[in-house]
Amino acid sequence: MDKIVWRAKVREGMRGEYIRRHNEIWPDMVQALKEAGICNYTIWMDGDDLFGYYECEKGADYALRAQAESEIVQRWEESMQPVMIKSAATPVKVFDLK
Repeated sequence: MDKIVWRAKVREGMRGEYIRRHNEIWPDMVQALKEAGICNYTIWMDGDDLFGYYECEKGADYALRAQAESEIVQRWEESMQPVMIKSAATPVKVFDLK
């Protein structure tokens, strides 16, 4: 199963808001992620640093394309711009225990 990781940073003073928005995530956003074949999605926070991980039941290409084409995902990402800064860096896997 393909895996995707991402990094981002919470904007200064927005940690509480970031957590609140995820505690109240839109049901249609959750549905869009599931329809993209995304499962086992976890986001970790360390100070203002964010690390996300998810698995792609239908493959990474499908998951990324489905998200890019989803109006709901685009609205969610736009709504999160005042709260977080996405990183352009792509983490590199160095170990995988199976």
